[in-house]
Amino acid sequence: MTEDTVESSVKGVPAALTLDTVPVGTPLDWPIVDRDGALLFEAGAILVGIEERKFLFDNFSPHRGDLSENAAASGEAALRAPETADPLTVKDMHLTIGALIGLRQQIGSAAPMHPSRIIGFAPNEALFATPPLFEGKILPLNLGENVEIVAIASQAVFRFVCTVVAVCQLPFDYIVLSKPGVIRRLRERKSIRVRAHLAVRYGIGETGESYEGLGLAKGISALGMSLAASWPLGQVGDRLRVAFALKSKDLDTPIETTAVIRNIQKGAAGEPAVHGLEFDQLDMAQQMAMKVFVFDRQDDVLYWTNPTR
Repeated sequence: MTEDTVESSVKGVPAALTLDTVPVGTPLDWPIVDRDGALLFEAGAILVGIEERKFLFDNFSPHRGDLSENAAASGEAALRAPETADPLTVKDMHLTIGALIGLRQQIGSAAPMHPSRIIGFAPNEALFATPPLFEGKILPLNLGENVEIVAIASQAVFRFVCTVVAVCQLPFDYIVLSKPGVIRRLRERKSIRVRAHLAVRYGIGETGESYEGLGLAKGISALGMSLAASWPLGQVGDRLRVAFALKSKDLDTPIETTAVIRNIQKGAAGEPAVHGLEFDQLDMAQQMAMKVFVFDRQDDVLYWTNPTR
């Protein structure tokens, strides 16, 4: 251990590790954590080869995990510090040209929504839309009238109120709606996969009391994850045990479950293998944590996954 490492440990600050300080083939004398405190390897775990050690340093920031109690508590408090949520904007909804919206004149009533579509955006966040239809005919709207909008975006469903700014007939029929008022996200649309950088401990097979290796979740949805590991962990249809932690504004949830390998992309020599995993045993609390994690990161959408899978 270097002089800097000793000083860091004495002060209760996690000591950053280097390649030559992490042994291969022998049990670890201390746990290894990531920069944010996420557990990567428990004390006593064994890195089986230099490839796994390289994977560890390529994808994480390994630190010694034997912190003082005060330092650990301080780190957890920082992670759980409340965040101030900024109001949603038109940009945050990720609406696209052609996005479906529903329009209702009686705000807050049980009146039906009339279909319309977004056809443009103004720099001031005003919306251009096709006139809503009622029984196949254009629904008459009045200038200055407030209308309730439900927008079906690629990632979620939103509700807000706009004012009718213009009703135009040339060069074709369209309406102009003011910048939305307070935008509320109503619900998630299944199933989004978002970018992630999560340490995942894995074990081969459905049963076992320990985890043999470390992987990196680069994408995650409420249904599964894309897991990179230093080598292929099995064949399509095989099962793994996985353990990771989800941290969001409101939740801090450890997940331990099993997953089925649905596909494998083998990397070139020296490159990680990427596994498409589908979770098959999540309790209600874990399912909620997964959805909250994904929902909080919808600006980082990778793609839609098939909701039937």
